[in-house]
Amino acid sequence: MRVGRGQPSPTPAAAVATWLLIIAALFAAPGGWAAQQVDPALRAALKKAINDHDGFKNRYNAEVWLMDMSHRLKDRMPNPARRIRFLREVHYEAVRAHLRPEWVLAVIDVESNFKRFAISSTGAEGYMQVMPFWLKEIGHPEDNLFKLRTNLRMGCTILRYYLNKEHDNLVRALARYNGSIGSNQYPGKVLEVLEHRWFVQ
Repeated sequence: MRVGRGQPSPTPAAAVATWLLIIAALFAAPGGWAAQQVDPALRAALKKAINDHDGFKNRYNAEVWLMDMSHRLKDRMPNPARRIRFLREVHYEAVRAHLRPEWVLAVIDVESNFKRFAISSTGAEGYMQVMPFWLKEIGHPEDNLFKLRTNLRMGCTILRYYLNKEHDNLVRALARYNGSIGSNQYPGKVLEVLEHRWFVQ
C-alpha cells in the first residue's frame, strides 16, 4: 500500500501494522459496519492472515484456477495480462480473508461489473464498492479505493467479518455487506451469478 503519491512503499512490517490499525478502526468505528471492539482472537487471526504470502497451495492449482477463471472473465476484461494480475490479487486477498475466491468474483460481478472506477449512487467506490468515508474515519484519506489491492483488502475483510457475525450464513452476510439485512434480493443476485458464472465444483 502506498502512503501517498511520490512517497516510498512502507516496509512489510509497517504495512502489516498499518492494516491492523485499519481493520481495528474499521470494526470499532461507531455507526459503521460493526460498532464494537475487535476481540483478541479475531485480531490474532487477522494478523496471521495478513502475514500469509501465497494464496495458492501449489503451482498446479494456481495454473488450473487462473486458466479457468481467465476464460470466464475474458468478455469483461479483454487484456490478458491485466486479467491474470487481477485474478491473482482476488485469489490472494480472498484466501487471506478465508473466503472462497469465487464468492469474491460474484460480489464484484454484481457490485461493479468488474469496472475499476465504478462509483455507486451512494458514493461507494471500486470493484467491491467500499464506502470512501472509511478512509477518513481510519485516518488514511490519502489512500485510494480505486487501487486494486486496497479495494480488495477492505472488501474481503468486511465480507469475512459479516460471515463470522452470521456464523458462515452466506445469504445473511451478503445482505449485511450490501446494507440490506432482512431482504434476500441482493444475496439472490450474487448467488445467481455465482452459480451460473463462477461456481467451481
